[in-house]
Amino acid sequence: AARAAAPAAGPGPRLALARDRVLAAIGPDEQAEQVIRAGKRISDALDASWTVVYVETPPLLRMPEHERNRRIELLRLAESLGAETVTLDGPSAAEALIEYAQTRKVTRVMVGAAKRRGWRAWLRPSTTTELVRRARGFDVVTIAAGERTAQRPGSAPRDGAELAQPVRWDRYGWAMVITAISTAVAFAMFPYFELVNIVMMYLLGVTIAGLRLGRGPAVATAIANVLAFDFCFVPPRYTFSVADVQYLVTFVVMLVVAFVIANLMANVRQQNRVAGARERRTALLYAMSRELAATRDTESLARAAVRHVAEVFDCRAVVLLADAAGRLRYPLEPPLPESLRGADLAIAQWVLDHGRRAGLGSDTLAAAPGLYLPLAPAAEAAADGPARRGFGVLAVLPENRRRVLLPEQLHLLETFAGQIGLALERAQLAEEAEAARVSAQSENLRNTLLASISHDLRTPLAVMAGAASTLADHGESLPAAERLSLASSIEGTARDMSELVSNVLDLVRFEAGQVPLRRDWQSLDDLIGAALERCSARLERHAVDVRIPQDLPALHVDAALVVQLFCNLFDNLAKYTPPGTHCWVRAVADDGFARVVVEDDGPGLPPGDPARLFDKFHRGRDEGAVVGVGLGLAICQAVVRAHGGDIEAERRPGGGARFSLTLPLTEPPA
Repeated sequence: AARAAAPAAGPGPRLALARDRVLAAIGPDEQAEQVIRAGKRISDALDASWTVVYVETPPLLRMPEHERNRRIELLRLAESLGAETVTLDGPSAAEALIEYAQTRKVTRVMVGAAKRRGWRAWLRPSTTTELVRRARGFDVVTIAAGERTAQRPGSAPRDGAELAQPVRWDRYGWAMVITAISTAVAFAMFPYFELVNIVMMYLLGVTIAGLRLGRGPAVATAIANVLAFDFCFVPPRYTFSVADVQYLVTFVVMLVVAFVIANLMANVRQQNRVAGARERRTALLYAMSRELAATRDTESLARAAVRHVAEVFDCRAVVLLADAAGRLRYPLEPPLPESLRGADLAIAQWVLDHGRRAGLGSDTLAAAPGLYLPLAPAAEAAADGPARRGFGVLAVLPENRRRVLLPEQLHLLETFAGQIGLALERAQLAEEAEAARVSAQSENLRNTLLASISHDLRTPLAVMAGAASTLADHGESLPAAERLSLASSIEGTARDMSELVSNVLDLVRFEAGQVPLRRDWQSLDDLIGAALERCSARLERHAVDVRIPQDLPALHVDAALVVQLFCNLFDNLAKYTPPGTHCWVRAVADDGFARVVVEDDGPGLPPGDPARLFDKFHRGRDEGAVVGVGLGLAICQAVVRAHGGDIEAERRPGGGARFSLTLPLTEPPA
């Protein structure tokens, strides 16, 4: 290979540690595959990232369809070799490549050897020559032409008659209409304007034809305009003979200018059409990607993907998902109509197992009526791509084969399949992550619960066992008062254990959402009174002052849960404050809520964030004599939030603790 080194862009030396980036520029010629493979070798040798770029210029857009379609095969080959592929468009391939190379900080540009020789190369330099002459900041590596290789079998359809572009004779008819209109306007101008101004009217007609009808009709318009101008306005009129030779120069210049205008306008029109098609493909991919990103479960992803594919490609489509055993199946919900059950599951299973597309337009089972593509994260569906198992198969049964077999459409369909595969992978990973999170949370909850219960049950069980053993061994010899004390100790300890287990079960029910609210209209003072009566034995050495306004509206709550809420707060007061502690319970109506404050003048809250007191299994003080597993306040928070309120803890000014909770107020019925 010949190599041309361009001068560096800056005055200083290039950094030796800068990472190389290789760009391989290709066209629809026989040397493109050689350039791609050379780019792969050089990028591997340099451990550099590499990009394959194809520039669609107006001359390339005029090439036969089967030659332009080879671009898809070349780009697919580059992707299978690990390259990033980019398609650019512009009036000049060299300018587009230089601008892209400077934008991406490319260090080496690889192109095929120049093919133009002699005067043709002087009049119209090749892309390789232009790159070598104008390169700044990167090296240009030219790949010498080797032996011509046979064309790789690709996905382009071989039945050219079916996919041949028909001649649009109606456009040629409209070209004649434009000539007639231009002539009619010229007749109206003839008495008042010189012939040079009438020529401008005909050139305007050629411009319109080139913009709206294409190159062929525009050329036909140019020829028809010259003939009409000669026949209608050049003396002698209404004949094709020319009396003055200078009009021959006018005809030639008019025809040349008309051809140039037609060619330029046709190029602009064709480039606009290509850019519009790419914009539509990008919009379609964006719409599908946005909907897939907002969908979580696999069945909904499959339905959304099928809808987009069917709309874009005018086909019947179905996503076949693999079960745990790797066997494909039809979607279960909703049941598919018979028209969508025409997919061949045997072909689809082969595609899933081998990670390669098969069916219509491919190298495998090309006679099948449908096309089957694997749904893998990278959609490795190229004919020479590595085999890999995906999440399923996209089966496409086209109504019009052209909508699928054209290389541009096929490449778009493969991109759709890749996006669907990525969405399915994301959904599967999300399900696995959620399952792992739930499993870890359950394991942590179980370990914490076992550790807490084993500690807090062991002490009361030891007390009960000791008291029961004393009664059994020495009951007859013990005084009656001591026997009563031991029996009372057993009863109290059993009651504490029962409340502890009840708290655990209640929290589990709240976490599982299995606690239905049985709401009824209740007065707040009745609820607090019921809680105080239940906790009277524990609060007998504490002073509780309840101040509830008489005009406070009734609450629409579950009475049993709210009483349990206040019982837990009073039980917390009895456990963690010394005898003689004073407690105040106040309530006010506050912006649609009943705000209840329970505060005391005890030792106050432990150090740290007060919000952590509501965490499960969190205890304010590590006191072995206090029975409990740290679930009382967590249950209080669950009850309040189930009713639509909130609860918080804070340190009371002057010492002590304060718990403030809110319960929604609603207008009671008459």
